[in-house]
Amino acid sequence: MNLNDTQKVPAVEAPGGQASESQIAQLVAQVYETAPPELRISLLEQLLKPLGILSLIAVADGIFAKIRFSSGWPNMPIRFEDAQKVQAKDVMALVERVQQVSVNSVDSLTKLLSASPVMAGSAAAVLLVAVLVQRARTRRADDD
Repeated sequence: MNLNDTQKVPAVEAPGGQASESQIAQLVAQVYETAPPELRISLLEQLLKPLGILSLIAVADGIFAKIRFSSGWPNMPIRFEDAQKVQAKDVMALVERVQQVSVNSVDSLTKLLSASPVMAGSAAAVLLVAVLVQRARTRRADDD
């Protein structure tokens, strides 16, 4: 683990013991920044799935709508060049919007990150997976 990773990871305990949506968005953005290009593309594809074109236009000055149209709507993979243009602040805005529409889409990032050996050494990725798993458990317990 890189010392810089440890210093950058935000505290995620909210008063109720749960991470806030903005803290989760920060963690996803940090993971995105440190992820290899293939994983960046996979993260974006996962996050873009639940959003329609109007939502994509409204988020991060429309960068995600442009990516979707340049990649081919709706099922073409995101191009490497397009993923490189996305900054952490754009990912934060995207995650915040996705959480309003489909919390499950964000929670499903656990599978993607857990399957990536490259991200196993990332403090932000490990913390994000732990936070998302805890949030999913809490939601299931609340549903019962």
